[in-house]
Amino acid sequence: MKKERADILYDCALWVFNIMLDIFFREIRPRGSHKVPLEGPLIFVAAPHANQFVDPLIVMRECNRRVSFLIAAKSMKQKFIGFLANLVHPIPVMRPQDLAETGIGRIHLLNPKTEPLRITGIDTEFTKQLSAMDSIILPRNSGKLNIVQVISDTELLIQSAVKDKKALDYLIKSGGTAYKCLPHIDQDAVYEKVYSELNNGRCITIFPEGGSHDRAEMLPFKAGVTIMALGAMAEYPGLDVKIVPCGLNYFHAHRFRSRAVIEFGNPITISPELVQKFKNGGQEKREACSSLLDTIFYALKSVTVNAANEQTLMVIQAARRLYKPAHRRLHIAQVVDLNRRFVIGYNLYKDDPRVIELQQKVLAYNQLLKYHGLRDHQVPEINLRGWRTFCLLWYRVGVFIVWGLLSFPGSILNLPIVITAKAISAKKAKEALASSTVKIAGRDVLATWKFLVGLVLIPTLYGLYTLIVFWICIKSDLSWFQRIVFPLITWTFLPFISYASMRFAENGVDVFKSLRPLYVALVDPDSTDNLRQLREKLSQDITQVINEIGPHVFSDFDPDNVFRNDSSSQESVSELAEGGRTFSQIAGELLTGTAKVLLDDSKIFNWTKQDEDSDGLLYFLDKSGTAANSTATSDAEGPAELKPVQRKSKLKEEL
Repeated sequence: MKKERADILYDCALWVFNIMLDIFFREIRPRGSHKVPLEGPLIFVAAPHANQFVDPLIVMRECNRRVSFLIAAKSMKQKFIGFLANLVHPIPVMRPQDLAETGIGRIHLLNPKTEPLRITGIDTEFTKQLSAMDSIILPRNSGKLNIVQVISDTELLIQSAVKDKKALDYLIKSGGTAYKCLPHIDQDAVYEKVYSELNNGRCITIFPEGGSHDRAEMLPFKAGVTIMALGAMAEYPGLDVKIVPCGLNYFHAHRFRSRAVIEFGNPITISPELVQKFKNGGQEKREACSSLLDTIFYALKSVTVNAANEQTLMVIQAARRLYKPAHRRLHIAQVVDLNRRFVIGYNLYKDDPRVIELQQKVLAYNQLLKYHGLRDHQVPEINLRGWRTFCLLWYRVGVFIVWGLLSFPGSILNLPIVITAKAISAKKAKEALASSTVKIAGRDVLATWKFLVGLVLIPTLYGLYTLIVFWICIKSDLSWFQRIVFPLITWTFLPFISYASMRFAENGVDVFKSLRPLYVALVDPDSTDNLRQLREKLSQDITQVINEIGPHVFSDFDPDNVFRNDSSSQESVSELAEGGRTFSQIAGELLTGTAKVLLDDSKIFNWTKQDEDSDGLLYFLDKSGTAANSTATSDAEGPAELKPVQRKSKLKEEL
């Protein structure tokens, strides 16, 4: 009975969250959800953790199973968040970083060569603040020192010698360095709870990075997920725990009405040999955990887009945007898949003269776009001349005004929500940034707090508007029936008016973006026509190179359909070791050790969020987490140093 009640609460909460997700996001597209087993114990491993509390909701929405989430105990102490979390089967986890405190005094390493394990303190109180198995965190998260023994208030021994140069620089500088004390926490109770959930055939979700962040690359994974999976199978013989990798790909993660793709990989089966090694303990246990963690890492790599550097971003995005395998529109899941395939091909052929030449052409084309003040998707629109361009420009201005007027009522009604959500989310981002050593600007909490503020303020504000209408009706000379009906009509229609206004505003923004290319075509038709021809030539060059290289990279390459509807859906993680040149295998071979980058098309062609009619193209965060409008290279380089007219001529010559 208790379980049924909990499931009902879970389903009701999910229904409400789904409504809010549909409001906040323009589109959420699942990919590979058919791979998720509908029965049996599962561990969903999701990364990157780019949106604090929104990530779990998207996993809930698309995984087709009821799941329990591992959530920081610190978050559960926040009243509103704790209340919402309690509706969806949480498993609170006390994290050491939430209990970290500033160390008294300063520490340094006196003799890094003769006594590399002895840390000396200056005005420290080690015996009060630290004990064996605790840790010391160095500034800027540059190093973590595991403590073996506390000798006195000013001396302690660490587990292993410090080899990282940045950490050594802090420890050996005169006067020592500041530090933080990180307590050791026994998580046995959490593991037992997880084991019980899995033994009962349920699902849990974990973010192996240990917390949300707004970095471009994934953080190092924690080993806890491997202990949960192997420990459950060791404690309950015969239990078959599957691990399902979930790749979260956002397009402007913190922005209202952005888009997202969640991709599920093939379930990972844990071999009995690994479970036995885990049972044996000691070094074998560590090897088993390390092996499984590597498998999870590469599985997550196969459902996320990975690139090594900015130059890779250039070529990949240019290829995906301009390549013409077939004249058809791609949805956002196919965009993610195409990006991934081109990353693999680029890593194999990045030193090829053809690819190098394409890089130079893309840079030149990008600078021309910047000179004209255009984005790449706008270039094909500048193909009209004379009076037709003039008429179309004013027609769209009229359409833009109409959409603006239609969106005005809802915009005014919801203005308090927008202002409040922006203010609170910005404040929370600053707080998160101040208390974190891994965040860059705290943008990972922006969407969460906009979401939470909307969850509270939308019904509250609509209720207030309804009360105002009711008060006006009471003061008016209306019948009792009208005094009741008018407020009910207000309460009923306010959500529809707001949603319609939001869609009208989106259409207006799309029309507004189409005005610039028409204006440019009107004032400088010859130049823009030449730009359109240059783009077409670049598209042909990219298509030719990819069609030549593609068959050597993928056995399933088809120049008329470079992507599959569900790439690698028939390939399991185990295929990485079977010798076939499949998509999954090449991804695993090439992406080892590369940094995770959430791709942003504005890095290449100065683009922003795309309208619906431009092949469904959408954008990831840039490295700073913002939707950048600048090019990927500095304006101080190459052609950017020329005067406008000279630069324009020079770039055309390069193309």
